[in-house]
Amino acid sequence: MKRTFSAAVLAVALSTTAHAGMITKTSAHSVGDTIDRLAAAVEKAGAKVFARVDHAKGAASVDADLRPTQMLMFGNPKLGTPAMQGAQSMGLDLPLRVVAWQAEDGNVMVGYHDPAAVAALHGLPSDHPTIAKMTGALNKLTTAATSD
Repeated sequence: MKRTFSAAVLAVALSTTAHAGMITKTSAHSVGDTIDRLAAAVEKAGAKVFARVDHAKGAASVDADLRPTQMLMFGNPKLGTPAMQGAQSMGLDLPLRVVAWQAEDGNVMVGYHDPAAVAALHGLPSDHPTIAKMTGALNKLTTAATSD
């Protein structure tokens, strides 16, 4: 039992990392499928997708190569508004954004800014209730998008 638990903890640690205010996860799906799954999870949760940007397509439009990279911008005024009431400059980093990219080794990664780190940039306390809700929502949504 102890060995199984240790293996499960290691698997989670290897698939989710946080560095310099960014949280990354490995996806079991292609970049396009990961963003499709994320968009579906966002809409199912009652939030709104505002934009989807295909950076590789943009690069191709100027005859440049870029491995598959897409960003989804989404939000829910029930979460964003209280954060901006606490620090209006949070509007610079809201709606939320998640990027998926194919790494050089072929793995598909998903990344987003840690809401507590973003809050700190804007002088909003990291224990603000909205920040905890954003953190939980981003974790839940990206897990739905990246898991088998």
